[in-house]
Amino acid sequence: MTDILKGRFTADAGSLGDDVVVFLIGMRINKPWKVGAWWPVFTAMPKMLRYLAEHPDKGLLGYQQALLPSPLVIQYWRSFDDLARFARDREDPHLEAWRRFNKRVGDSGDVGVWHETFRVRTADIETLYGNMPPYGLAAASAVVPVGRGRESAAARIGATDTDEPALPPY
Repeated sequence: MTDILKGRFTADAGSLGDDVVVFLIGMRINKPWKVGAWWPVFTAMPKMLRYLAEHPDKGLLGYQQALLPSPLVIQYWRSFDDLARFARDREDPHLEAWRRFNKRVGDSGDVGVWHETFRVRTADIETLYGNMPPYGLAAASAVVPVGRGRESAAARIGATDTDEPALPPY
């Protein structure tokens, strides 16, 4: 288990460059009794994530996973081009998983898949992690203490020149 960083921290998103791609991908098990339809979809993502961890040159910076209410992975990519290249490269594991999904599931409605892609200017990102191990974007970049004058979310994101947190920081 990663050590807890006591106190308040933020991600050094600017260390990633001018922008970062946040990619949300998930699945929805519509017919739980049809294990043969959804199990291959469920097991495809961990294989891809292991592959990407072994090949950092592909551009995945980091990710977080959740299982409830339905499986979801939040991924941080170096660029949209890297993400698109991985999705389409015949040598990478995604294209074959996509092909198998289309063949096995198609429009049956047995299992759903979805994704949302956001290209975000790092200057427009605000994060806060309190008493957490490196997590999310901070794990994909670097963790830095919340600095003086940046106690409020509005100050951290640059929406105001004054730092007026709703509660005193700990």
